[in-house]
Amino acid sequence: MAEQINSLEELGQAAGVDAAGTPETEIAITREPVRDEFGRSYATGRRKDATARVWIKPGSGKVTVNGRELNVYFARPVLQMILRQPFTVAGVEDQFDVMATVKGGGLSGQAGAVKHGISRALQLYDPALRPALKAAGFLTRDSRVVERKKYGRAKARRSFQFSKR
Repeated sequence: MAEQINSLEELGQAAGVDAAGTPETEIAITREPVRDEFGRSYATGRRKDATARVWIKPGSGKVTVNGRELNVYFARPVLQMILRQPFTVAGVEDQFDVMATVKGGGLSGQAGAVKHGISRALQLYDPALRPALKAAGFLTRDSRVVERKKYGRAKARRSFQFSKR
């Protein structure tokens, strides 16, 4: 059986921590870029019921969603702005071409899914962009989904109209 540890100092020495409480060996996490043989990075983005598969590669800033241009597929300017946010935060506008396929949900959920996929693909392509994207909250999957309808109710929480007689 191993020897018994009776004090915090002995516990720290056993764990490899000095008296000040700092680890003796610093473990630096260095992330490597993840790219395929064509120089692209791939990521999956999700929002509500929508799932987007996103590939990015260096280019002129052309965005294609389900085979159509960005301004054709997402006609509303708000949705186009949502897709451009990761590039603006990372400071790489018009430097990457995006090819995305998205399924499920509505246009708002699909725009959020593509944004999540672009953010994840950017940080895989260039790990130096990760802190800016993480601070903006673009790497976190927004888990909010529509609440299910319950029996005996008109919607998820709305009751049927009450009748006294």
